[in-house]
Formats: sequence, structure tokens, C-alpha cells
Amino acid sequence: MSNKKEILRAVKFTLFSISAGIIQILTFTLLNEFADFPFWPCYLIALILSVVWNFTLNRKYTFHSANNVPIAMLKTLAFYAVFTPLSTLLEYYLADKMGYNEYLVTALNMILNFVLEYLYQRFYVFKDSIETDKK
Repeated sequence: MSNKKEILRAVKFTLFSISAGIIQILTFTLLNEFADFPFWPCYLIALILSVVWNFTLNRKYTFHSANNVPIAMLKTLAFYAVFTPLSTLLEYYLADKMGYNEYLVTALNMILNFVLEYLYQRFYVFKDSIETDKK
């Protein structure tokens, strides 16, 4: 696979991740400011919405995968079965216990999620099914 394709794939993933980040931060902001929820459910709901959005767009447009969608989603859910509890605890500890700004903590977790998710999806979820869709 050429370097140009990999660079383009990384750029697409970045752009879709930015759109997912916008969804996450808007959802988080609405819930954090207007709902009577503790901090962690705001983060968790916003994260779930952004994951579904990001997975759907990246499967189709970044990785062009014809992979079995339920299996690919289960692999992605496995990532989040580990990442979500750890990042939720990190968010809770830094924001609720240590008093750090909720938005800064969420932004840091979003950056961590971006890097780890790209590597996980590129080299595990879609590894063998990149560019298998019919164009």
C-alpha cells in the first residue's frame, strides 16, 4: 500500500474524528449545562454518540471496508469496553475529584481516544478488509 494512500486515510480519519469530536463536545455541553446529570453520564452519553458516528463514517469512507459490520462493531466495542471505563474514571478523577476543568479533561481524553482508536481500527478492526468495498 502506498504512502499517499496511508496519508489520505489518516487525513480522512482525522477529519471524521473532528466531526465526531464536535458531536461529542456539543452533546457533552448540552448535557453538562442543561441536564441535571453528574459529570460522568454527560461524558459517557457524548462518547457513545461520537463512537457510532465515527465508526460508521470511517468504515465506509476511510477504510472502504466491506467487512462484516456486526463483527467490526463488536471489535470496536471491545476497544471501548476497555477505553470507556478507564477514560470515565480518569474524567471523574481529574474533573470531579481534582477539580480540573471538565472541558480540558474531556479534550485530553478525546485526543487520547483519537490516537488509540486510529491505531486499533487501522491495524485490527479493518486490517484485512481495507478497500474491499465495491466502488
